[in-house]
Amino acid sequence: MKLINKITFIIIFLFLNINAFAAISSFVDDIDVPANGSNGQNIPHGVTFNPDGTKMFVVGASANRIIQYSLSTPFDISEATLLAGDHCTFTGDANDGVQVVFNSDGSKLFLVDDANSGDDVEIYDLTTNYDVSTCSNSGNKDFSSSNLKGMQFSNDGNKLFLFDETTKYVIKQYSLSSPFDISSPTLVTKYNGTSSKTLKQLMDSSTNPHGFKFSSDGTKIYLTGSKKIFEFSLSDPFDLSNVTFDGKADLSDEIAKISGMTFNDTGSKLFVVNFETNEDSDVHEYNLTCGFGVVKCIDPTANKDDVASVESQSEGTKKLIQHTTYPVLNRMEWLRRNSGRINLTNQNIKFQFNNEMLNALSSTLIPLYFSNDNSNESNYQNSSWSFWSEGSISIGRTGDSATSSFKDIKTSGITLGADKKGEDDIMRGIALRFGADDVDVGDLGSALDMSSFGLTFYESRPRGEQRFVDHLLGLSFLNSSLINNSGSTSTDGDRYGEQLYGSLSLRDTFTRNRLNFTPKLKINYGITHLGAYEETGAEGLNLEFNDQYIGNFTSSLGTSLDNTYDFKIGTFIPYFDFEYYADMSPSSQQTFSYRSNGEEFTLKNINNSTHNFISGIGFDFVSENGLTLMTKYTRDQAKDNKNDSFFIALDYKNSQRSSYAMSIEDTSAELSHNRKFKSFNLDVDSHYDFFKDDPDYGIYIQISNLN
Repeated sequence: MKLINKITFIIIFLFLNINAFAAISSFVDDIDVPANGSNGQNIPHGVTFNPDGTKMFVVGASANRIIQYSLSTPFDISEATLLAGDHCTFTGDANDGVQVVFNSDGSKLFLVDDANSGDDVEIYDLTTNYDVSTCSNSGNKDFSSSNLKGMQFSNDGNKLFLFDETTKYVIKQYSLSSPFDISSPTLVTKYNGTSSKTLKQLMDSSTNPHGFKFSSDGTKIYLTGSKKIFEFSLSDPFDLSNVTFDGKADLSDEIAKISGMTFNDTGSKLFVVNFETNEDSDVHEYNLTCGFGVVKCIDPTANKDDVASVESQSEGTKKLIQHTTYPVLNRMEWLRRNSGRINLTNQNIKFQFNNEMLNALSSTLIPLYFSNDNSNESNYQNSSWSFWSEGSISIGRTGDSATSSFKDIKTSGITLGADKKGEDDIMRGIALRFGADDVDVGDLGSALDMSSFGLTFYESRPRGEQRFVDHLLGLSFLNSSLINNSGSTSTDGDRYGEQLYGSLSLRDTFTRNRLNFTPKLKINYGITHLGAYEETGAEGLNLEFNDQYIGNFTSSLGTSLDNTYDFKIGTFIPYFDFEYYADMSPSSQQTFSYRSNGEEFTLKNINNSTHNFISGIGFDFVSENGLTLMTKYTRDQAKDNKNDSFFIALDYKNSQRSSYAMSIEDTSAELSHNRKFKSFNLDVDSHYDFFKDDPDYGIYIQISNLN
């Protein structure tokens, strides 16, 4: 008996906790809708707000008007004031208003008319946005529906949805030739229920339903029938091709009949029109435990933009390790090829493009960094340190997948380094990198902006004449600003992180004549910690993210070929690289929850392993007059994507007394000139930003005494 009682208790507990996170949490207030009269609404059907919640609109049957209220506090109907006389009077055939929908800026309203004379959508122009008293009829559209009950647009206005009360009920999806233009819609698909139940049966065979609403992100549909609200989830926003019935919410304790419904901008509040009699109708306000969670909270892991935003954070940290270590590894390769040079200082800027854009951009974008050092050869020879730099700009795109939206990726960074060779022939150095990553996610404006600072210590240790062990160890600090935009609502968040990374490589050069063959084995490793953070800006839609740890482990095997040719004008060193590397990093996961009710979700299997082939071809040219030219083209080929990069570098030593330098970083160009006159030093610097709307340029002149 005790066992039965325990089992019964567990069953009751589980039952009571089904959808415990998502529900209507509390009744807030209600406001009467005046009946008849010159300012009233006889049979109220529909309710809606302007975007900022300072106006509420109610439409209904028989009174032939749309009335409006002013709200001193957004979406707080307790402070609503009826704007007497400031209503829109129906014209034409309309006499039974069911629902009012505005276009994106409130310059047009669309009235769903359920009159017996025809099921039309009446169109009104507003001379003052969201002021229905300034309405004037500009046409109508007859959809030949048997009983039109509701209408909705997608956020961009390119899709139209109609709820038709046919025998079994149906929701129709149309495409529009231009936003909010319903003159010539094209039917795309319909939803009328599951294979086992019609839409009417799912709605408990409710008669005379009226309410029809989408969540702001387009992933949920709500229909009303009698005293209930029925909720449906869409696998893709504003797409009826895959619809799931979530369940229903029963408001029979407070409601006689639901004749219309809407939400505030974040979905934290629900508003329903309660129709009882001509004298007792009112609008009820409820609080929800999470945004648009009438039955279930919106699942962020099912939203492609949300998934892409989480992925971009993990992917960005892994790419950051590559972008931070590659300049150092490139430096050590350059030192190997140019070990006989007296001047080991080099400067370069690197431009990297995703393959899809390379063909269009590589012919016009020629990256360069033009610099020199005004020291003579003896100074180089006796100098303790050699200095170098590498800048990079990366442009890429990751396409849509079944679970994630596309990502447009822009990365830029500058690395400054210095190294010196000790008496033991060990080259030791330090590098600083400043980077910025900008990722645009999907079509609605979600984005990630990440800035980083990295400090890397590196060492190239000889193991004989041609064998070297290269290793590095570094630490980066990250600061990310995140925007998650659903189209009508937006959240913001700031996230901080740290990462520890390293690389170990072994290379051995075999020389025949002047041909060098260098096999290489390399291991990269790292760990990233992203701190917890909270979103703000959208009330019930705000999420709280837990700490996340992202592992990075790659191994590669490759080889390089280079040869040296001496000419009268200088030395020419062509080279070829080939490398296979496997990304064996463990999958990461991100856990997050709604701040409003704590309901938790986990996105798993982020960043699965990949296998890549990297090939590159380039050359170094060192002239006798102080000019050094370096260039390289590289392809990074994976199974589903490829990335191409190209860089060119110039280094010019003019004289002991004069130097020139030119640099390009992001959209800014800088030109500088230094000249020594006996005991004086003249510095002239200028800059120009060639992409700003307003010109940004300047010149700076400095004269100093060398003594």
